[in-house]
Amino acid sequence: MADIKVMSAGAVQAMVTAIGGEFAKAAGHKLDLNFATVGALRERLAAGEQTDIAIMSVAAIDALEHAGRLVAGSRQDLGRTRTGVTVRAGAPLPDISTIDAFKRAMLSARSVSYSDPKGGGSSGTFFAGLLEQLGIADAVNNKAVLKKRGYEVAEAVARGEAEIGTTFISEILTVQGAVVVGPLPAGLENANTYSGAILASSRVGDTAAAFLRALSDPATRDRWAAAGLEPAF
Repeated sequence: MADIKVMSAGAVQAMVTAIGGEFAKAAGHKLDLNFATVGALRERLAAGEQTDIAIMSVAAIDALEHAGRLVAGSRQDLGRTRTGVTVRAGAPLPDISTIDAFKRAMLSARSVSYSDPKGGGSSGTFFAGLLEQLGIADAVNNKAVLKKRGYEVAEAVARGEAEIGTTFISEILTVQGAVVVGPLPAGLENANTYSGAILASSRVGDTAAAFLRALSDPATRDRWAAAGLEPAF
């Protein structure tokens, strides 16, 4: 039996929680699961917080690897998810099939929710830049409902706090009452791949490696896909 600490991005929370729970129960291990934005996780690790496994965007894992903080050869790509648009269940689905249609949907909505870039969320940081690129940042931000994490965006839409929202599809799917309209249209696509790796400071390296193998077991591919994550293994 071992205690395993995991620091993970929220975009893969559903699968890390589900498969992790099954792994821990079968092997008698104890999991300490910590979910946050990639930006917040990077800050915590930089401040000296210890973990056995980090599951973050490829770019963040690359940075840890280049800093020599990972067990060599331990990284495992897990899943890729795309930024999508969400509305409340039962609401009319806006047209987001083209860039112009997407802009109209953002401008005509009474309120728009996305994750606050200051919180370090990958999707929110991307979307803030996209609004600038499209020339609609002021118009949208004047009615923005900013949330800390992606699933909170979907919750705000499901509650009617915001008319429309955008975050990773894998996070939208975890919230009852929020529906996926679709991914961003061609020309605006955004996707992140998430990878797991073992920290060099871990004292449970073999058990941590078994946990990553469980997450990337080919038998789980259909489950990852159903959770809005294209399997990367």
